[in-house]
Amino acid sequence: MSSPLTPPPPPPLLPHHHHHIPSLLSSAAITRRSFLLSTSLSTLSPPQPPLDTTITDRVFLDFSICSNYFRSDRTLSDTFSTLCTDSVPLGRLVLGLYGHLVPLTVSNFKTMCTSSSYKNTLVHKIFPGQFFLAGRQGRREKGEVKVPQDLARNIETVDSKAFKLTHSRPGIVSLCLSENDDEDNIKLDPDYRNVEFLITTGPGPCPQLDSKNIVFGVVLEGLDVVTSIASIPIYKPAERIRQFNDLAEFLGDERAQNARTIWNRPLKTIYISDCGELKVTKPSLPPSLP
Repeated sequence: MSSPLTPPPPPPLLPHHHHHIPSLLSSAAITRRSFLLSTSLSTLSPPQPPLDTTITDRVFLDFSICSNYFRSDRTLSDTFSTLCTDSVPLGRLVLGLYGHLVPLTVSNFKTMCTSSSYKNTLVHKIFPGQFFLAGRQGRREKGEVKVPQDLARNIETVDSKAFKLTHSRPGIVSLCLSENDDEDNIKLDPDYRNVEFLITTGPGPCPQLDSKNIVFGVVLEGLDVVTSIASIPIYKPAERIRQFNDLAEFLGDERAQNARTIWNRPLKTIYISDCGELKVTKPSLPPSLP
């Protein structure tokens, strides 16, 4: 008979496999709660549909080099047709346009091509390893663009949905807004329209252009032509001139901006020698995100 001070014997142990039942139940409960939480969050923020980059239209741009355009004996009556009879062709770009995504931008660009408004106008700036600019507005005799009077105003330039595509690789075609036309008096013209465009040259992406310019197409054929244009020598100011210009801009000197208009200009006269629309049997091609 045991003493009254002796503690009672411990209860018999349950079989070994019963020890893990509470932890298993707890784990299952946590997993279920996590699943329910993730399900509820996914219903609160449904995935965004992919951007419609179906190619609805195709246009072409032919580029050439003119060796005589800036010759010293040129007169005001001289134009590309009289000065560039012996121009050297660089080649053709075929561009696919995203007409479902940005219809106004695409419609205006097509109009500029089919009306020959881009024809005999200059590639006016090249940023090596990034992009080149064309379609600058101004005086036609200077190789700049004259916009058709009936060209629609592009309200997509203030629509955030039009800026969602990125400049992710070479051959991206974009309506140029961030680097648009240097002179303020051009922009203040009541007939001003956004028609200046850029094409990325690579080799890498240009994230600095994202959310500032409207991507509306892609180069389908002629990336070798893009590479040729990108390799043309440009005017580069000396570092001392850049520093002086930065100081002048800081002090509010308007001449600083005027001086920068010649920076990055090609040292050869590259121009759009022809342009237009390409009619195809099936205008809608499979989507191709840039």
